[in-house]
Amino acid sequence: MATAPLAGFVIGVTADRRADEQCEMLRRRGARVLHGPTIRTVPLAPDVSIHAATDTLVASPPDVVVANTGIGIRSWFAAAESWGRGDDLIDALSGARILARGPKAAGAILTTGLPVEWRAPSETLAEAVDEVLRSTPTGSHVAVQLDGNAEQRDVERLREAGYRVTDVRVYEWNEPTDTEPAARLLQAVCDRRVDAITFTSAAALQSFVALAAAQGCEDELRDAVNGPVLAVCVGPVCARVADSLGLRGFHPERPRLGAMVHWLTAELAQRRRQVRLAGIDVSIQGSAVTLGDDTVTLTEREQAVLDILVAREGRVASRSQLLRAVWGAASDEHALEVTIARLRRKLGPAGAAVRTVVRRGYRLQID
Repeated sequence: MATAPLAGFVIGVTADRRADEQCEMLRRRGARVLHGPTIRTVPLAPDVSIHAATDTLVASPPDVVVANTGIGIRSWFAAAESWGRGDDLIDALSGARILARGPKAAGAILTTGLPVEWRAPSETLAEAVDEVLRSTPTGSHVAVQLDGNAEQRDVERLREAGYRVTDVRVYEWNEPTDTEPAARLLQAVCDRRVDAITFTSAAALQSFVALAAAQGCEDELRDAVNGPVLAVCVGPVCARVADSLGLRGFHPERPRLGAMVHWLTAELAQRRRQVRLAGIDVSIQGSAVTLGDDTVTLTEREQAVLDILVAREGRVASRSQLLRAVWGAASDEHALEVTIARLRRKLGPAGAAVRTVVRRGYRLQID
């Protein structure tokens, strides 16, 4: 039976929205998932924010509408419908030029029956604002549906340029009610106990780094993400934020959840190693080791020891090197001996390739 493509790998997920969907996609591929949401999407009271903005736009229809997010557009129109102003809102926007930041926002607009005239090629709000500045006369009325960010620098550019702007704020991003899962995920990343971590929004990424700064482990986070832990962003906007924070973030060509999971799966597949031990073909994929038709799962320490031995390609790893790398100390040789014995047992006949070098350490005999 073929090993699942992500079997043996541990993936950290920071999302709040669509987190269950993402986690399920990863688990179906065999991954073990650590979920630690770093933000919480909170709908704003419709009678305070959305209602007032909708009344303004119905009374004074806009010349341009900027649709920013799919969830924001859907929630806005659903709220308007709930208080009997859905048709009034559609009528007010029907004469406007509608610009969409990306396909989700465009799709949400199209479901209302309104047309989308333009979509940002880079799928950024900044580019949509640039289009307004380029093609719309100063003084025009512009409605901008906002995301959950507290700061909206791109919208301020419109006001500074002399446009009349109506903000449509549907939700905001807050700290999670329970921060412990995010803290546990952060520690796992710093300890390099995850193979990859995903970010589906720039806000989630910024919150994760802020948490690291608050806990005094920002340097450890950067070392891990810029080292063995793969940081995968849903798209280029999030990846640019990662870069600005000193983190190496990767992203798929298409900024979609499914594309991100597919890209991550393909990337981690390149970390799969094939070796021949004691005449047996062995595939090592994270903590999953496949020997013929059988797959065994290693503990974190067994995996760490095997990774070091494989990386040394037959050269001796001293006891002190292994203890420092795996246990963080050089005093408990018995723990190392027990781990080596368990590793040999799990590898079965291939375990004979784990050789003891008297008074020096261990090495892996690779055929």
